[in-house]
Amino acid sequence: MTTSPAPALAGLRILDLTRVRAGPTCCRVFADFGADVIKIEAPAGVDPNEGMSGARNGADMQNLHRNKRSVTLNLKSPKGLAVFKRMVAAADVVVENFRPDVKARLGIAYEDLKAVNPRIILASISGFGQDGPYRHRPGFDQIAQGMGGLMWVTGLPGQGPVRAGIAVADSSAGLYAAIGILVALQERARSGEGQWVRSSLLQAQIAMMDFQAAKYLIDGEVPQQAGNDHPYTTPMGVVRTADGWINIGVGGQGQWRAFCEAIGEPALATHPDYDCQENRLRNRDALKDRLAAVFARRTSQAWLTALEEAHVPAGPIYRIDEVFADPQVQHLGMAVPVEDAERGTLQLVGQPIEMTRTPAAVASLLPAAGAHNDEILAELGLGGDEIEALRKERVI
Repeated sequence: MTTSPAPALAGLRILDLTRVRAGPTCCRVFADFGADVIKIEAPAGVDPNEGMSGARNGADMQNLHRNKRSVTLNLKSPKGLAVFKRMVAAADVVVENFRPDVKARLGIAYEDLKAVNPRIILASISGFGQDGPYRHRPGFDQIAQGMGGLMWVTGLPGQGPVRAGIAVADSSAGLYAAIGILVALQERARSGEGQWVRSSLLQAQIAMMDFQAAKYLIDGEVPQQAGNDHPYTTPMGVVRTADGWINIGVGGQGQWRAFCEAIGEPALATHPDYDCQENRLRNRDALKDRLAAVFARRTSQAWLTALEEAHVPAGPIYRIDEVFADPQVQHLGMAVPVEDAERGTLQLVGQPIEMTRTPAAVASLLPAAGAHNDEILAELGLGGDEIEALRKERVI
């Protein structure tokens, strides 16, 4: 990942009306690959939920909103709406994550934007969808984790529902929206027309359930909590060593035989209780007890070395500081340096996509709110006196 602006999406203009996590995650993809992403936010004192995303100079805001320009604009005022529509006329994509009814009240629903620019793509991210019985409900990540089935399969058996430690629904909804925008852009190249792209936290969370959801839909089986074990394959999960824990992953029969050799228990490979995946699952608890005694004899690093030599998947279980100290993570460049005028060199999380010619880049941090007001409004053809009048009227 480079630190100069990325070229891949140069020339693409995205108007970013989003906040919190799902929408900013979507827009960050485009910003990191060189699109002109303009973050549009209300002037100070206009938004009743001002500050709900956290401190502007905090780690989360800087990581989510890097590589953007910033405009303050009061969309509730007629003049602010008029300025926004001028921006829409020169844009490719608008991304928003208001509640579904808010767009219509503001006059920025898809049909409103399409009337200004038939090529515009509107991407809307909601909690539960743009229509249906739950359309008006506010949504947050944990609500979608619960309704989408994730919390019922997370945690130790019998523990009760457990929230995943990351914002799975938020982040995946943002990424699905980005995929939808890319599809719409490709289709527009042929048809010349934009369209309305929609994603929601609930849909994204259900999609992320993937094989467990398919297991229910096809076989009628309701998955339960499996703790650190894989629900359908064993041994695959966490084992305790002499000085900590590691993950192991044993898939097919070839890996099972190699695993038994590597841990010094070759007889396990052909033991009638464990000689195939079906038997290993049936006797999982007994197998776990046998493996617990074996893995307690050596350190984590000793086991990782032995399993790597046997080509058996295994890995350490890191705290986040250990993640970024790992040599492979450092080689992949997942901590990206960026300069801050006051704090010096900061590091943000890199894009997990590598490109041979047009890599992503983190070139700038989140600017002050409205830092590019004059610049962007001048690009729309507004003169200095007009811009100053909008400022005095608190439109910007």
